[in-house]
Amino acid sequence: MKIAILFGGSSYEHEISIVSAITMKKVLKKSTLVYLFVDKDRDFYLVDSEAMKSKHFSSGDYKKDKKLTLKKGGFFAEGMFGSKEVAFDIVLNLIHGRDGEDGKIASLMEFYEVPFISPRIEASALSYNKLYTKFLAESLGVEVVPYEHLSKNGKRSITLDYPVIVKPVRLGSSIGVTIVREKEALDYALDVAFEFDNDVVVEPFLDGVKEYNQAGCKTDVWELSIVEEPQKEEFLDFEKKYLDFSRDSKVMEATIDDLLREKIRESFKKIYDPLFLGSVMRCDFFVLEDKVLLNEINPIPGSMANYLFEDFEDMIWRLAKNLPKEKKIMIDYSYIHSIQSAKGKA
Repeated sequence: MKIAILFGGSSYEHEISIVSAITMKKVLKKSTLVYLFVDKDRDFYLVDSEAMKSKHFSSGDYKKDKKLTLKKGGFFAEGMFGSKEVAFDIVLNLIHGRDGEDGKIASLMEFYEVPFISPRIEASALSYNKLYTKFLAESLGVEVVPYEHLSKNGKRSITLDYPVIVKPVRLGSSIGVTIVREKEALDYALDVAFEFDNDVVVEPFLDGVKEYNQAGCKTDVWELSIVEEPQKEEFLDFEKKYLDFSRDSKVMEATIDDLLREKIRESFKKIYDPLFLGSVMRCDFFVLEDKVLLNEINPIPGSMANYLFEDFEDMIWRLAKNLPKEKKIMIDYSYIHSIQSAKGKA
């Protein structure tokens, strides 16, 4: 299968997306890979596989690559003798953060009828916004970490007990996130978060909580990863998560009982189906006093969470053959014709 890796984007997580794309070279070994880069100006470029090194992008050398145009059916390189289509079977959306996870790419792919693996428009909009994610989970009967929502021009007080964690609503990779241990430090944490977003969520910093990650997708059957208990540190900052996005080796499965594993998986399934069909996503859960709480949805996880699956590449192939289809709407102008006939202008 020929897979087009779409990466970059106008996003605070632009560089992380490059790291994820480079990692795919080591992960998708049986596939033929095509690299489609979106720069900060949202121009598309076709990048040669041999040039897939971080310096190629940081130096600006990518601007010497073929510039692409998105048209119906795919991406095209313009030349003296017309346009030539870039051949691939499926696009794998690896743009983290804005553009890739907020629905822009999903909208473009659907509008131009390009087959793609990624959350669709509604799923992107809900999972990109941490506040909407909580609304979604609660509506599905999945418990969430308690929270309060603050806006940039609103009040700067909370009722939660300290310590708390302040998060920009529309960012990942721990960007703009601060742990606040006392009331006097809240203003500074909000100033940091509001540099990146106009809205934040404030959550209790839970002590003694266990964290577990579950990834998966649905092809013709459920394809769920192992449940991972990630490296336990008080807080994973941007640099630690940046390195985490380059993972390509398998991790150990969490040592938990079957009942807890099933609770985590059932919560994942409730969130995934049907909204996230066509994507590989990861959910991060907290377990506190036997309660499974959704912490975050990662709609396009770093390196696609490949390290959690036994047969990641084959799963991608299966998913590519089981994508949701947008309903075709028949337009035959019967309404206009009927009006014209009634007026004697048929």
